Amino acid sequence: MPPTSRSSPARPATAPADEPAAEPTDAALIAASRTDPERFAALFRRHAPAIMRYSARRLGPDPAEDVVAETFLIAFRRRASYDPARPDARPWLYGIATNLIRRHRRAEVRALRALARGGQDPVTEPFTDAVEDRVHAGARSRALAGAIAALPAAQREVLLLVTWAGLTYDEIAEALGVPSGTVRSRMNRIRRKLRGALGDADPYREDHDG
Repeated sequence: MPPTSRSSPARPATAPADEPAAEPTDAALIAASRTDPERFAALFRRHAPAIMRYSARRLGPDPAEDVVAETFLIAFRRRASYDPARPDARPWLYGIATNLIRRHRRAEVRALRALARGGQDPVTEPFTDAVEDRVHAGARSRALAGAIAALPAAQREVLLLVTWAGLTYDEIAEALGVPSGTVRSRMNRIRRKLRGALGDADPYREDHDG
């Protein structure tokens, strides 16, 4: 009688490596905060730094702190009306911030006009290409600052939401509550004006459409 073969002990199934849980969308955080208000803090941590940078570039650090604080206070109060079909809350938050920045419009224009008269150039750097001759670059930046200051407020908002906030045309339309076609037409007018200020050089590349 052949010897009975001994079966090897069963090996425990290898547990799959734990995958990191996906980050909740903005919409999910807002929805959760309706019953658990502390969840809204995650939305603040996610977006407040970028909105602070955007606001500070437009107004300076002190007014920007007030804008950011009030932006998220208003957003928290309005969270029950947020559309859950929109996973990204940035257009909503930038729309609130833009409305608050409008209260400081004169300060923003004064800062741009001061730059146009001469001085440091932290404001218009994102609009200008790197050039070897820093003197010419500074002159172009000052000319550009003056042109931005002269833009109608509605056009300046669109320009800065594109270049500083990094929103697409469709997101800007959502933030400002206007049709996407309006955003595109404003940008076309802005580009013509800025090209004129820079001697037909185009400081803006058409890569933000969406």
